[in-house]
Amino acid sequence: MIVPSTAQEIRLASRPKGFPTPENFELAEVEVPTPGDGQLLVRNAVMSVDPYMRGRMNDAKSYVPPFELGEPLDGGAVGEVVASNAEGFAVGDTVLHGLGWREYALLDAAHATKVDPTAAPLGAYLGVLGMPGMTAYAGLVEVAAFKEGDVVFVSGAAGAVGQVAGQIARLKGASRVVGSAGTDTKVEYLVEELGFDAAFNYRNGPVRDQLAKAAPDGIDVYFDNVGGDHLEAALDAFNLYGRAALCGAISVYNDTEPQPGPRNLFLAVGKRLTLRGYLVADHAHLREQFVREVGGWVASGELKYDETITEGGVAKAPEAFLGMLRGENLGKALVTF
Repeated sequence: MIVPSTAQEIRLASRPKGFPTPENFELAEVEVPTPGDGQLLVRNAVMSVDPYMRGRMNDAKSYVPPFELGEPLDGGAVGEVVASNAEGFAVGDTVLHGLGWREYALLDAAHATKVDPTAAPLGAYLGVLGMPGMTAYAGLVEVAAFKEGDVVFVSGAAGAVGQVAGQIARLKGASRVVGSAGTDTKVEYLVEELGFDAAFNYRNGPVRDQLAKAAPDGIDVYFDNVGGDHLEAALDAFNLYGRAALCGAISVYNDTEPQPGPRNLFLAVGKRLTLRGYLVADHAHLREQFVREVGGWVASGELKYDETITEGGVAKAPEAFLGMLRGENLGKALVTF
C-alpha cells in the first residue's frame, strides 16, 4: 500500500463571532507521519461533523477542551490502517477513532477500536451505532428514565440523535411519540418513515401551541436537542413528574450574548419535574446493552436511519459542518474521502 508523503487537514484559523464562516477554517498541507511504538497510521474514509464541535470553536471552559488556533480540528472518523506499529492491529484493519478533519491520522492504538466493515456501513459507526445512537439510548433509557406508556417529545427529531431517540421510544412502548423539525419534508419523514405519531415544523408557528396540539394529553418525557422555546414549551406541556434529558441546545450555540433561561421554569416545582443534563461518556456501562438492543433493531429493519453525506474529502468538511449547523442535514451528517 502506497502512502503519500503529504496530506491535507483542516485547521481552526480563527474563532467565530456568532455563526461560523468558511474563513474560520484553513486547509493545510502537512507531512504524513510514521507511527512510533504502539501507534497506527490510519487513512480516513469517513468523518463526522457534530453540533458539539461548535462549542469547541470558542475559547471557553467546558466539558471538553476547545480547539486550538492553528491546529487541526478533531472528531469521530473511521478509516483503514495503512501502517501499524502496535500489537493487535494489522494493515487493512478498519478502525473507529477520534482524529477526523484530516486525511491521515496518527494515533495511539489505545484510542482506536476495530469495527467490521461487512457488518454495517462505515457511516453507521459514527451515527446510529456510534456516539449519536448511544447518546439517544442513554438519554432516553437512563437519564429520562423512560417507561412503557410514556408520551415522549423529541426536539430536533430529524437529526442524528433525535431520529434514534424517537424510534427507541416507539420500540420500547411509548403511548405517543412527538417530534419537531425545521422543514415540512423532515416532518413528513418523521411520521411516514420513522413512525412518529405526530410531528411539527417549528418554523410554522409557536412551538408551545404546536406541541399542545400534537400532545393534547401532555408529555411525560422530553428529549431536548434544541433548548430555547422548545424547552419552554415542554415545561408547559409536562404532566406531573415529567422527566427531561437535556442533551443539547443548538438554538443558542451561535448566540453572541447569553440568552435568558426558561421564563416558566417555576413550573418544575409544582409539577415535580426532573431536568437532567448529561454527557454520553458518563454512561459507558450501557454500551453492551445499547449494541444488543439498537444493533438488533437496525439489523431487523425495525429502526431506520438516514445520513446526509458530503463527498469530496476533507476540504469539504467545513461546508458540511456549516450546513449541519443550518439544519440542512437529514439524520447524521458525514463527510466521505
